[in-house]
Order: sequence, then structure tokens, then C-alpha cells
Amino acid sequence: MRRAVLAAASTATLVVLLLTLKPHQSDRPALAVPAPSGTATASPAPGASPRAGASTAGGTGGTYTGDPVNTQYGTVQVSATVRAGKLTAVKILQAPSGDGHSRRIADYAVPRLNQEALAAHSAHIDSVSGASYTSQGYIDSLQSALDKAGA
Repeated sequence: MRRAVLAAASTATLVVLLLTLKPHQSDRPALAVPAPSGTATASPAPGASPRAGASTAGGTGGTYTGDPVNTQYGTVQVSATVRAGKLTAVKILQAPSGDGHSRRIADYAVPRLNQEALAAHSAHIDSVSGASYTSQGYIDSLQSALDKAGA
């Protein structure tokens, strides 16, 4: 009888301790695109060219090309479309394709990375298991495009 009471008390204590744990908080800040200030838009001086990789869309956003990122299996590059400070579309411009295996991995990983980036409206996304190099290249290229959007 004494052993049963001790086991029940220990189990209850462990359950209470587990329930009081706080969820894991990431120490990486979200990498969202800042919302544009909105009212006044600056137009470039005559003869000046717009920012490289950007297409203007009435001051509310545009499409920005990320830097190409070389990975162990090939180059990854994306373009990001931003509207009203939110990421609305991501297009893959380059993906590893040196061999059939690299193409299959990219074909599997890129749609999942696109889905996560659009849900998060940032480059603060998880890597796809089995495609860590492609995932990191995608994240780095997307972040560079979002940096251009916020510049």
C-alpha cells in the first residue's frame, strides 16, 4: 500500500511540473517586412534608376529579387512580392538542379518553403527535413529580398 501511494504522489508531482513548463521561445527575432509609411512616396530624381531587383507598385510594395545563394548542391535564388508590408508571393528563380537527386529534393522542398514563408510573412521559417542546404539557401535569398523591400 505504501509503495502505491508513493508512486501516485511521484506521478502527480511530475505531471504538475510538466504542466508548469513554458513553451520554448526562439531567440531569433521575426524577420518581417516593415509596413510602408504610406502617405508620401518619393520619386527618383530624373535619370536615376530604381533600386536593383525592384519593381515599384505605387509605393505600396513591389517585387524584389533576392541575392543568389550558392549551396553545396547548387544556387538558390528567389523573388518576393510585397504588398502593404506583407509577403504575398515568393517565386523560385534558381534551385539546385545539377543532378536528378538535387532536382527531386528541390521539387519536394520549395513548395513547402513557399507555404511556410507566406504563412509567416517573413523569412523566419523552419528548414525542410532532408533539404537543409536548399532550405538555408532559400531562407538567405528570401531574407535578402525582404531586406531590399524594407530599404
